[in-house]
Amino acid sequence: MRNTVKTIVAISAASAVALGASACSAPSDTTAASDKGDKNAPLVIAASPTPHGVILDYVKDKLAPQVGLKLSVKQFTDYRLPNKATEDGEVDANFFQHKPFLDSYNKENGTHIVPVVNVLIEPLGVYSKKIHKLSDLKAGSTVSVPNDPSNEGRALKLLADNGVITLKPGVGAAAKLTDVKDDKGVKITELEAAQTAPRLADVDAAVINGNFAIGAHLKPSSDALALEQSKGNPYANFLAVKKGSENDPRVQKLAKLLNSAEVKKFIEDKYKDGSVIPAFGPAKS
Repeated sequence: MRNTVKTIVAISAASAVALGASACSAPSDTTAASDKGDKNAPLVIAASPTPHGVILDYVKDKLAPQVGLKLSVKQFTDYRLPNKATEDGEVDANFFQHKPFLDSYNKENGTHIVPVVNVLIEPLGVYSKKIHKLSDLKAGSTVSVPNDPSNEGRALKLLADNGVITLKPGVGAAAKLTDVKDDKGVKITELEAAQTAPRLADVDAAVINGNFAIGAHLKPSSDALALEQSKGNPYANFLAVKKGSENDPRVQKLAKLLNSAEVKKFIEDKYKDGSVIPAFGPAKS
């Protein structure tokens, strides 16, 4: 068991996760209810498989029937697609991202997705199969980071806060590789976020998003060499919809359920390893 270096990450608003691979294709009979104009139809929601899909399946099976809500959960393994599907009306909502990622996506794609309610945080961590503490990283060591802008900056900030690299003053979690003032001889490689865990053995260390750590059976509380602190962390993942759908009664029902005591207990019981932490409350637009 490795010693976890508890890290206070001073992060500014920055981004979400980025997955790789391809999305699950939705059958033709799962057109979003909003397209049909039927507010009594199931709420179709796009989500990453873990932990978002797992949590939604719990809500769908255990809580939604109690409030007369029908859910249809469509899992995606590519974070580039849920927002597009939401914007195009193929789904009614999504649950997979945080604010910095959404802001970047909306800006780059001209979309109009807005957050509704915060649900959870997946702390970013540094993992390795070759070293036992970050001070073991020497000149020539390799460290992989997610290559999407929001997560890359977040990863570089985590490395800087733990003394692995030095960033230019003031860049914070918006950092890019060009903002690395001193890499101390460590070679930083960029990978799609979904590849950081599968290719962990190819590098000396990797910065991995919480959801991918879960999928790779890594336990943040015991396996991470450095881990973001949850308190004050701005990277809460939230329920999101296309602007104008925030007051859809089905969306409001789901938002309330996702912030319920039952879901809090489910998350804490399911993810005792600290890979997922409840982070309830209103999401900033």
